[in-house]
Amino acid sequence: MTTRILPAVGEADAARSVTTLLSQLPDAEPAAPVGDSTQLIDTLARLAGESLDELPEVVLVHERIGPVPALELIREVSLRFPAVGVVLITMDASPGLFSAAMDSGARGLVTLPLSYEELANRVQAAAQWSVGVRRHLGAGGDVFTGPGGTVVTVTGAKGGVGATVAAVQIALAAQTSGNTVALVDLDLQTGDIASYLDVQFRRSIVDLAAISDISPRVLSDAVYNHDTGMALLLAPGEGERGEEVSDRSARQIVSALRSRYEVVVIDCGSQMQGANAAAVEMADIALLVTTPDVVAVRGAKRIVRMWDRLQIRKAEETVTVVNRFNRSTEIQPPLIQKITGTRMAGTAVPANFKELQGAVDAGRMHELDAKSVVKQALWALAGELGLVKVPAGAEGSGKFRNDRGSIGRSLRRAKAEPGAAGRPRGQTER
Repeated sequence: MTTRILPAVGEADAARSVTTLLSQLPDAEPAAPVGDSTQLIDTLARLAGESLDELPEVVLVHERIGPVPALELIREVSLRFPAVGVVLITMDASPGLFSAAMDSGARGLVTLPLSYEELANRVQAAAQWSVGVRRHLGAGGDVFTGPGGTVVTVTGAKGGVGATVAAVQIALAAQTSGNTVALVDLDLQTGDIASYLDVQFRRSIVDLAAISDISPRVLSDAVYNHDTGMALLLAPGEGERGEEVSDRSARQIVSALRSRYEVVVIDCGSQMQGANAAAVEMADIALLVTTPDVVAVRGAKRIVRMWDRLQIRKAEETVTVVNRFNRSTEIQPPLIQKITGTRMAGTAVPANFKELQGAVDAGRMHELDAKSVVKQALWALAGELGLVKVPAGAEGSGKFRNDRGSIGRSLRRAKAEPGAAGRPRGQTER
């Protein structure tokens, strides 16, 4: 049996050492090393999207991989690709690390400096485990095996630009089209999703923060099943408790949601903290909402530069949408694209707060009139981002054209065309 091995090693010298030893293993088919956590998840997601059989049997994760810490990366790989055996490469052979690695989902641990015999034994054991899992899945098991649902983060360039309204309506569009959807409030201190949807629920995202292994039952206890069919994971009622949600717990929560829902929409607010920064890094699509005025556009530019400095996300991997758009304004989308360096969504949301005010004040955003031009534009944006399921035969009928009151073209298809707005990322297309 040929064992396919994908090493994730950031350091050049360590990568060469690992590759050399792997090439000596019998029946081994090592792939070229990937240099960081984002590239690893992207690669696995792409392979899983083709077929379960395309995934490598073994993934080797070096302890100094980045930007996501090794144990958190192992946990994410184990959650999203449970048929892959993960082995940690580390200099620390202490019982504490061994236990932590196993808790994260690793199938083995190899100590540095590498020895041929130890590496061969760990790879063989992980490969045998992987083959057994795949045999079980092939027999009709119901274990989640795909690359996971699509994670979309919605961030405001500053407070009051309409990020929460956009997040709610995008989630509603995805839900209405037939997806299973989770809407998450990661604006931890000032989140308002509960108010927008007339929800009173005592549990919040904080209840998951201290849990190291988020099972489906634990997750279902923490979410609120809304009348629309969406699952809501709300911000805490006491804003100061938001500090309990660390970047590590945010990664675990997003990974758990991704494995249970087809679309996960996360409202990140406008203030960056460790938790929502981790969510933006993990997102398949990072949406940045701005209004066409100097202050908001400066805020958008500031956020994009901060994400780049902190290696959270590159500007070209961010999609900017203009809210309260008016053709008579001096600042138009091409100028915003030039200033921020991001990709612009093809759909702009018109300015019409009057039609929103009743739904906002009543906390019934999900009952917003279908004739609302704001709702129509945001649902078109959801279509442009590829978050809606288009009924068979509808594309050619004109029903789903990217015009007023329609669901727009998929951003995934549009990205290859000149002037395309953006692309979803395969993780961290996270």
